[in-house]
Amino acid sequence: MFFNILVVLSLLPVLAYAQDTNFVYSRVRLANLSRDGVASVTSNGLLKLTNDTKQQMGHAFHPDPVQFKNSPNGSVFSFSTAFVFVIQPQYAILGGHGIVFVIAPQRGLPGSLPSQHLGMFNETNNGNDTNHVFGVELDTIQNSEFQDINENHVGIDLNSLTSANSAPAGYYADGGKFKNLTLISGKAMQVWVDYNATETRIDVTLAPVNVQKPKIPLLSLRRDLSSIINQNMYVGFSSSTGSMPTSHYVLGWSFRVNGEAQALALSQLPKLPRIGKKKTSRVLTIGLPLMVLLVVSMLISSVVYVIRRKTKFAEVLEDWERDYGPHRFKYKDLYIATKGFQEQELLGTGGFGRVYRGILPTSKIEIAVKRVSHESRQGMREFVAEIISIGRLRHRNIVLLLGYCRRKGELLLVYDYMPNGSLDKYLYNQPKVTLNWRQRFRVIKGVASGLLYLHEGWEQVVIHRDIKASNILLDADLNGRLGDFGLARLYDHGSDPQSTHIAGTLGYLAPEHMRTGKATRSTDVYAFGAFLLEVACGRKPIELRAEDVILVDWVFACWDRGAILEARDPNFGAEFVEEEMELVLKLGLTCSHSDPSMRPSMRQVLQYLEGDLPMPELSSVGLSSGGLTFAHREGFDDVAMSSPSTMYKAFAHSSSSVAESHLSGGR
Repeated sequence: MFFNILVVLSLLPVLAYAQDTNFVYSRVRLANLSRDGVASVTSNGLLKLTNDTKQQMGHAFHPDPVQFKNSPNGSVFSFSTAFVFVIQPQYAILGGHGIVFVIAPQRGLPGSLPSQHLGMFNETNNGNDTNHVFGVELDTIQNSEFQDINENHVGIDLNSLTSANSAPAGYYADGGKFKNLTLISGKAMQVWVDYNATETRIDVTLAPVNVQKPKIPLLSLRRDLSSIINQNMYVGFSSSTGSMPTSHYVLGWSFRVNGEAQALALSQLPKLPRIGKKKTSRVLTIGLPLMVLLVVSMLISSVVYVIRRKTKFAEVLEDWERDYGPHRFKYKDLYIATKGFQEQELLGTGGFGRVYRGILPTSKIEIAVKRVSHESRQGMREFVAEIISIGRLRHRNIVLLLGYCRRKGELLLVYDYMPNGSLDKYLYNQPKVTLNWRQRFRVIKGVASGLLYLHEGWEQVVIHRDIKASNILLDADLNGRLGDFGLARLYDHGSDPQSTHIAGTLGYLAPEHMRTGKATRSTDVYAFGAFLLEVACGRKPIELRAEDVILVDWVFACWDRGAILEARDPNFGAEFVEEEMELVLKLGLTCSHSDPSMRPSMRQVLQYLEGDLPMPELSSVGLSSGGLTFAHREGFDDVAMSSPSTMYKAFAHSSSSVAESHLSGGR
C-alpha cells in the first residue's frame, strides 16, 4: 500500500506536465532552444534557422519532450501553437525553400536533406508510416514530385512532403474575403496551428503580424493524429535552402497542450536586420561640411573620370523594360563578377554567345553569365520579354535564370552556376571522369521531370527545341538540370505553336520539324529520345567517320537481332542494371518514332522511367502498319524525306547545327 502511494506521488508531476504543457519563447528565451545545422540566435534574440548559404538546413526544438498521450495507444490531446516568422530572400522574387512547424519523435531529424526536402525527410523515408512526423509547411518552391499546388503555399504534412491538404498562402479577412500573402515578401506573418482532439480536426491560420487571428482558418483537415503522434514527442521548426540563399527567421513562439496557446506580445518581438550594410548617418553628419569642400575642390577632375566610367558601363533602359526591374542586374556588377569577362573565366561558347563564370561582388553568389548579341531593337524587346517569362520557371531540374542586363546591342543572361559543367564532357572523347549507370539514370529521370514541367506543369507550354547532352548541366550533387533556353518558345495550353523556323541541332531534330519548321511537344520528345540513346550508349546521334553512323539506326539494328544491350556504353562493363538499360534503350527508340502520333508524352515517359507504367514491347508494334520506321527497314522509301537518316546524311557534312542560320529570323 505504501509502495503504491509512492508510485502515484512520483507520477503526479508528469501527469500535471502532460495535462497542461505551456511555454512561450520570445527574444532572449529563443536562445534556450536545442539547435543544429546552421540554426543560430542573433544578438537581438532572433531565431535564424538558415543563413545566406546554399543547400543547408537548420533545426530548432524545445529541449524537453512533450507528452501528447496518457499511454502509447491512447488518443492525442488537443494542442495549440502560434508563431511569428519571416522569410527574407537574397533577391526579392527568388526564394528557396521554406519553413516547417514540426512534431517529431526526436530532435534534429537525423538523415534529413535540405532543398525540397525542407530538412524533414530524405528520398528513402519520405512517406513512410514509421516516420511519426507531423508538420505544417510554409513552402516557397513548387515541387512536382510532391504534388505542390504552387510556389507559395501552406500545407499539412503527415509523414510525407506530399501534403494531406494545402492552400495558397493568404487569409480570410472580416466578411470572408480572401487576401493573398507572399511568403517571401520579407514581412512578418503569424501562424496558428490548432488540433481539436474531440473533433479530430486540424486548423491552420495565417495572417499578417498586424492582423488579429482570422475567424476562418486557411486550412482544415479532419484526421485523428493518434497513429502519427507518439506518447512523447519533440516540437520545433525545420527549414532549408536550395540554389538561392534565403534567411528564415522565427521572432516568437508559444505552445500549449490542452488549451489555447498564449498570445504573443507582438510589440516586444525583436527587429529584423537590414539587408546589406547599414550606413552610419552619424559619420555623414559630422563629416558633411568637410565632404562638401572636398567635392567642390575635386569637381573638375572628377567630371572627366565620371564621364569615362559612365561610357564604359553604360546600359540601355527603355520604358517597356521597367516592368522587369527586379530581374535586372547592373552591368558594372557583372563586369566585376567576371573580372572584365576575361578568357580565364570563360566556361564555353554556344550558338548564342559566350558563357563566363562569375562571383557577384556583394552577395558572393557564383553565377554563369551568357553574352548575347542582337541587331534588331524590336527583336531584342521580344527576346527579353520571353526570356523574363522563362525566368519565372521554378523546378529543381531546370537551371535557374536569375536575371539579365542590357547594354547597347548586347544582352547578358545571368544563370545559377553549375559547378560540374555540362553532361557531354562526361560522355565523349575519353573523359577524365565518367558517370556510372546509377548516376546517368538519375540524370535521365531528372531531365524527364524537368521537361514534363515545361510541357504541362507551368501556366504556358514551353517548347525547349534544343535538348541534348551539352545543354544538360550538372549541379554539385551531379543532378541533371535542363539549361540553355535560347531557342525556347512559349504558347498557351490548347493553342498551336506559330514558329515556322527550323531551330535546334541535327541529330535531335524530328523529321516533321525539318519539313515544316514547326516545333511542338512531340518534337521535344523526339530530341529527348536521341538524348536517351546518347546517354545510354555514350555516342553522339550522328558520328562522321569513314562510314556515317546514325545512332538511332544502330540501336534499332541491335534490337532487331535480339541484342539491344550490345548498344550500351562499353565503359559500363558489367556495372549496370540490365532492366533499366533495356528500358532506356527501348524508350529512346520509341521516342524517336518517325510518326509523331506514336511517340509517348513526357508524362508517360516519366511513368515508364519510374516504373509506374509498364513499357510496351517494341515487338508488339506492327512495322507494316505504322510502326517504327528507320532507314534500314522495309517501306523506308515511302518516308525517305521524313526519316532522320536521309535528312541527316544530306546535311551532316554541311553543318552540325541549324540554329545559327535561322537566329536572326527566328528572333
